Order: sequence, then C-alpha cells, then structure tokens
Amino acid sequence: MTQGISWSACLTGQPAVEPLKAATGSRPAPPGACRVLHLIHGEHYAGAERVQDLLAQRLPDFGFVAGLACVKPRRFPEVFQARQSPLYRVPMAGRWDLRAAWLAARVVKREGYQLVHTHTPRTAMLGAMVSALTGVPMVHHVHSPATCDSTRWLQNYVNAAVERLSLVRAAAVIAVSQSLARRIARLERADRLVAMVPNGVPCQNARPPRRPEDAQWTLGTVALFRPRKGLEVLLEATARLRAAGLAVRLRAVGGFETRAYQRHVLALAARLGLEEAISWRGFTTQVHAELVQMDLFVLPSLFGEGLPMVVLEALAAGVPVVASQVEGIPEAVRDGIEGLLVPPGDASALAGAIGRVIAGQVKWKALAKAARDRQAAEFSDLAMARGVAAVYRRVLERGRQP
Repeated sequence: MTQGISWSACLTGQPAVEPLKAATGSRPAPPGACRVLHLIHGEHYAGAERVQDLLAQRLPDFGFVAGLACVKPRRFPEVFQARQSPLYRVPMAGRWDLRAAWLAARVVKREGYQLVHTHTPRTAMLGAMVSALTGVPMVHHVHSPATCDSTRWLQNYVNAAVERLSLVRAAAVIAVSQSLARRIARLERADRLVAMVPNGVPCQNARPPRRPEDAQWTLGTVALFRPRKGLEVLLEATARLRAAGLAVRLRAVGGFETRAYQRHVLALAARLGLEEAISWRGFTTQVHAELVQMDLFVLPSLFGEGLPMVVLEALAAGVPVVASQVEGIPEAVRDGIEGLLVPPGDASALAGAIGRVIAGQVKWKALAKAARDRQAAEFSDLAMARGVAAVYRRVLERGRQP
C-alpha cells in the first residue's frame, strides 16, 4: 500500500493522501488555479486510469489542479504517479451505494473545487448527484462505449442507461475519439458542449532498430485481459505462424480481469502448444520498458475500444502496431503507415498481417518511424491536457454568463 495513505481519515471526507511535491514533468499550478475533482473508479490501473493520472500531472501546466476521488480504491492508489494531487477515498459498498456522492460533495465544498470531472457510468451517476448538491458544473469523459464495454449484455444495458440519465447534469462531454463522439451525438442537448479530445501519452525513447540477422520475432500485447480484448485470437494467430515455421514468441503484459478467464486462456494456450512460446509478464506500471522488448505490438480487440492508450504508447516507443479495425483504433493507426489493421475476430487475417511484416513485404523500419512521428505530432499528453483544459474554460465561461 502506498505510504502516506490514511483511509480512516477519508471516512470523514479528509484527503487520503497529503499533497506531495510536483511529479516529474509537472510544475506547480500558478496561484489562483481552478480546482477540479476527478471522480474515478480506482480498482485497476489500465487505460482510463492512465489518462486520469496523466491529466492530474499535466493540467497544472494549463492553469488547473486536479484532485482524485476513488470509489473503489484498490490498485490506483498504490501506483498512481500524480503525487502532487490529493487523493480521496469515497468508497461505494455496491453499485447503488450513493453515500459516496455525499462524501464527494463534502470534499467539493470544503476544498473549494470548481468542477467535477467523471470518467465512467458509475462515477457519472455520482457526479450528477454531486453537481446537484453543490451547484458545481460536471464534465463527463467517455473512454469507451458503455453499450458494448463487455460481453455481458445486461451490464452493458444498465451502464449505458445510467450514463445517459446522468448526462442530464453534464455541462460538457469529452469523447476520446471521433467514433465515440458520433455515438454521443444522438444524446446531445442544444446547451451542452460535446468535445473530442484524443488521448495522449508522453514522448519516449524509441526501441532499438531490428538487426538484419535477427531471426526471432517477439509479438507483444499489453492489456487488462478480458474477453473483449480478443486474446484468444492472438493465441490462434501465433500458433498459425509457428506452424508455418516462423520464429515468433509472444510477450503478454497485464493482469486478468477474472481468474476464470485466466484459466480459460491458459487452457487454450496449452491446447495450441504455446506454453513454451509465451512469456506471461503480469501487471506492471513500466509499460514502456515492456514495449521496447517487442518487435510488433498486437491488439486484437473484438469491440469496446475508444482510443487505447497502449496503442499510443506503442507508437511512442516506435513499435509498429497490428490491431483490429474497431472503433477508435483506426484514428491512431493508419493501415500500412503506422501499422496494419485487420477485421476483429479473424485469426487468419491477423496471422497474415504479422507474416507480411516478418517477410518484409511491409517494411518494419518505415512503420516504426511513422509510428513515432504520428504520436509526437497528434497524441501527446500535453496536447490531451491542453484540450481538456480548453473544455474546462468553456464550461466555466458559460457559468459566468448572465
């Protein structure tokens, strides 16, 4: 557990973490900066959580300071990097435990927060209540489509309904991709701002170029492994490539959402004869260090992607991407330029695309250079924070109008 966390203090709405010195790459906010409370899950530390962490680090550069309130404080409090931001515990005992809204409202009033920023259907529900209790405007951030976020249709239906009802209180909605913005458009009110702000990641050192004598190819994937990530498709594609005589190995980085799914995937790997060909790396915060060990980054998602942070991190590392052509992914990876795109759920097409790069039909070096150039030009963490700050300013300006 992170040193300095006092969970008992926050049962009365006190900060769970005292503000620490500014994190690397971040500067203290200027005097009079606007305070924004981010309501987040905190159970995992995956793509959406990395967005929240990076925003907390970068928003001070644009005149805003962020607090972070966790409704399921598990992994996020242990590993988040924005140590200059206060962390609050506003726990929910269950999906419909609304006491967290009361706790968050107390924090907003006591600490003088001027905006509430939510990131999931559940926190949107709480944020709507906090906004009603305090009069503070709410901004909602859509990271993935609630209607197809999992393989459980009832859960998707409930989450989508909760999110839609909660948006009644939203002064603005941020979508991380054009595909999500189009989904949101049908919910748009005339008086609500809908903005597309792409996700962004820090620029990083590139992985070393492949040497001509390198025969082994390391395929890699990074995710919170759950059914919609399509890991089974990648395993089948890897088996096909190895059966064709290609020297490929798989580096799988991340934890599994459930033990049942982990057992299912490991059993499939055994049936395909891949037990010795896969390195299961587990969860890590050092994603860049893992990416630079990969020759190709593969994300065979079936559905439910907004604009995956790990795809942007692969681009930043100069690792060409082979991914499914679903939702926001083609907005970051152009087929044949930064990587290759294939239909979701098609192991044969995935193996074929990877095989084309291995055979030299598509030039690895050109893909790697284009990947780094694209990320630096369009998907930086500073550009993301700048875009979010612009949304905040527009919301605050509207609130000042008579």
